Amino acid sequence: MNGVKKFIKKELSFILACPALLWQIFFLYIPFVILFGYSIVAYFPATQATQLTLKFYEKIISAIYFKIILNSFIVATLTSVLCLIIAYPVAYFLVTRVHRKRLRTLLVFSLILPSWTSIIIQIYAWIYLFNKNSVLSMFFYWTGLFSESFNIVNSYYAILIGMVSIYLPFMILPIYAVLEKMDKKLLEASADLGAASYQTFKRVIFPMSFPGVVSGVILVFLSSFGEFTIPSLLGGAKNFFWGSLIVEKFLISRDIQTGAALTCTTVFVPVLTLIVVWFFLRVKKKIKYGST
Repeated sequence: MNGVKKFIKKELSFILACPALLWQIFFLYIPFVILFGYSIVAYFPATQATQLTLKFYEKIISAIYFKIILNSFIVATLTSVLCLIIAYPVAYFLVTRVHRKRLRTLLVFSLILPSWTSIIIQIYAWIYLFNKNSVLSMFFYWTGLFSESFNIVNSYYAILIGMVSIYLPFMILPIYAVLEKMDKKLLEASADLGAASYQTFKRVIFPMSFPGVVSGVILVFLSSFGEFTIPSLLGGAKNFFWGSLIVEKFLISRDIQTGAALTCTTVFVPVLTLIVVWFFLRVKKKIKYGST
């Protein structure tokens, strides 16, 4: 009995993590492996034979698909950059300027609260704000900021605003979590050594918060690259992205193999991009510290 108690106490963190691990295995990794299998297996109904092939991935290597990948990559990159520009000052303000713990908790809760609402409701709220007859459009027209009422629905601007508003909490929270754990004595030491505020931020705060920045960028970039709902509702039919193409292959064309290949590519392309960026940063760091 004592042995069981010692084992539970020693492996408690692993035991508590098991439900999440099992959930990921059964509802993420196994479905992905099945999709990958569909993407490399061709089925011939006449002979009921199967054959390993890469022809479904070869379909993706074309000018049309490359353009769609590029559109999704640009939107995901811009979304990540804009979220970082907005999120870092917010997280920094919460940690360094809001000293009352209850007020800080309330502000963080207010950032998370919109994500409790359905993403469809949030998108339609933006649609009503962006259309030509909206209150916002009329306000800008009455104040003279615009000569006529504007309508930015079905445009890149609407897509970017919608993407940033939806994914902004995914950038703020990792940065906030890292900054909150930062040792405040390091800031005091930096000030005692005569460093200016911008030097402290450059040499102490930002390097320590970099893991949170990386985590936020990965979360936002991977999620926004394959996004379907936001571009479809705010971008319209003329703006075609990777997520829209996957839905078209699965639900309209009923081309499961090509749709599976597109889905796997949605995972491969962002991951390979992040690996290349990580390798570049690591090499740059080695060159920097190797030369000093």
